[in-house]
Amino acid sequence: MRHLLSTIIAMCTVTMMHAQVGKFRSDLAIGVNTGLVMNRVSFKPSVPQNMHMGLEMGISLRYTCEKYFSAVCALQTEVNFSQLGWKEDIRHSDDTYQRTMNYINIPFLARLGWGRERKGFMGYIIAGPQIGFCIGESETRTGEWSDYTIAMREGSTRQYDLQCQRKFAYGITAGAGLEFSRPKIGHFTLEARYNFGLSDIFDNSKRDPFQRSANSTISVKLTYLYDVLKTKNGTIK
Repeated sequence: MRHLLSTIIAMCTVTMMHAQVGKFRSDLAIGVNTGLVMNRVSFKPSVPQNMHMGLEMGISLRYTCEKYFSAVCALQTEVNFSQLGWKEDIRHSDDTYQRTMNYINIPFLARLGWGRERKGFMGYIIAGPQIGFCIGESETRTGEWSDYTIAMREGSTRQYDLQCQRKFAYGITAGAGLEFSRPKIGHFTLEARYNFGLSDIFDNSKRDPFQRSANSTISVKLTYLYDVLKTKNGTIK
């Protein structure tokens, strides 16, 4: 993932530094996105989990800077509301537990696309860093929740009494998608991403219960973008 990120950023940097090699672009598009996020928290010591399902929605901004040979280079950022957290896999009882953590996430992404820019289909890859901030959390418990059923559980049980201690989050995001464009209408994208969290949600010193507690997120989302600035460079496929 880090190699992919480095390759994309390096190519975008090179194309901007050597504009005479590629075809200059100065296209700006804004829009909205929405989708489904599936999250786990990488606990150490471990906590058995299933995927936590949540919603994501926000605004998107994309600047297309150059076409380098057949690759269309762009930079993209978003401001998203994301429902992350974890859902525990509790066995040997009817108890259930789910923690939902609401984040404002802001990715800064480099994008390489191949295909038709303004009319037709384009495939692309996208990668970059992401920062976020936890703005609230809630938990859902059902079942008996007695000392006996809690003692029967596999993995750590010290997470129940902890609220988010590190609200600021950061990580690395990478993904791929398909875009369909129509003149005077805009761009529609379907995309899948993976975000690898580099920060923990709980304190991780030697006296704390967890040495690691980072989000790991898969998202599938739809985005609509409308061009507010277009390069006047003749006919573009």
